[in-house]
Amino acid sequence: MNSEISLENKIKLIEFLKDFTTESRMKRFEDVIQFRTRHITVALEDIYQSHNTSAVLRSCDCFGIQDVHIIESKNEHIVNPDVALGSSQWLDIKKYSHSENNTKDCIENLKNQGYKVFATTPHKNDCLINDLNIENKVALIFGTEADGLSETALDLADGFVKIPMFGFTESFNISVSAAICMFNLTQRLSESKVNWKLSHPEEVDIKLNWLKQTIKSSESLEKKFLANL
Repeated sequence: MNSEISLENKIKLIEFLKDFTTESRMKRFEDVIQFRTRHITVALEDIYQSHNTSAVLRSCDCFGIQDVHIIESKNEHIVNPDVALGSSQWLDIKKYSHSENNTKDCIENLKNQGYKVFATTPHKNDCLINDLNIENKVALIFGTEADGLSETALDLADGFVKIPMFGFTESFNISVSAAICMFNLTQRLSESKVNWKLSHPEEVDIKLNWLKQTIKSSESLEKKFLANL
């Protein structure tokens, strides 16, 4: 329903709903939104262990990455509440599960939004995460620990990126890999001159959704507000 309301009325709706939450909650929203970004996003392809997906969601929230894309060609995403700790309610999650090639749909959608898509896997043409160009919007796509990314993902990716490692083990756990990559990129973004922050309309939409998530009967309150416009 958010997209059907003008920006001005969304702002008024936020002011209306503020009366049904606490000042400390609203201050928390204002503090957190300043560090949210869509300059970086994460895509997960058929992760079959719910604790891994949930851990990635938790890291996305902690590092301020607002959007997560989940490909469900073989495995359905199920949140593990003990791992996610409620993080999914603060994120915008887009699922791809209803076409013959969900991975292709996801990557094409990301590219249409201006993202450069990087497959997180060792490859002859890969680069280290430290060297990844962050001037353009970046989407990192992660696969399963057992099988890695699909051939479709590898074929459609704009590039390949890996984490430097110096031990005997071949790879990190998927959730650890995602957290390391997100820390690296968000840290570098915060120190750069790149315009990585949300636009004002994006901030308004997200704060409105956060309010709805935390207010009982928010749907009926919104209908009451709209009826009086």
